[in-house]
Amino acid sequence: MTRTPPPRPTAEQLAAAQDTTIPDVAGPGLRVLFCGINPGLWSGATGHHFARPGNRFWPALHRSGFTPRQLGPAEQDELLALGLGITNVVGRTTAKAAELSAEEYRAGGEALVERVLRLRPRALAVLGIGAYRAAFGRPKAAVGRQPESIGDTEVWLLPNPSGLNAHYTLDGIAAEFRALREHLEGAGASAGQ
Repeated sequence: MTRTPPPRPTAEQLAAAQDTTIPDVAGPGLRVLFCGINPGLWSGATGHHFARPGNRFWPALHRSGFTPRQLGPAEQDELLALGLGITNVVGRTTAKAAELSAEEYRAGGEALVERVLRLRPRALAVLGIGAYRAAFGRPKAAVGRQPESIGDTEVWLLPNPSGLNAHYTLDGIAAEFRALREHLEGAGASAGQ
């Protein structure tokens, strides 16, 4: 079945979305809380996370085995039934992450820690190396599981799925997402023995 893509936001809608926020897709006890850098203008205009065409979050999520089919941004609420959620380091929408200040990253990191302690997902997956390093003061952090946890939540650093991230292909992003999924499934199996 082919889905019709949602209509493209107008220039006026995109301009009006600057500096707005969109709600998290989150709840207590998730398997993974995925954390973007901040919403882009497409997300602000549509109210959906990772909404810009060319963003590879939704295809990577499916290719990694987290979802049984490729969901689209308008289907984001279906993630909750799969034990998945979405939040952001910084809630403010911008055209580019470069518009965010170091203070916004630090404050966003502190708010994210509070959110994780309240929601207690099994894993927090931050999607963006630079954002993670800035928000958590970890200048040498690399992709993968991080040595520090937040309470009993594992922290993972995964590639930014933006189409602007030339360092990773879609298959490369999906492989990193898959490593997280397989780790969680392995940890769950060994915990049940």
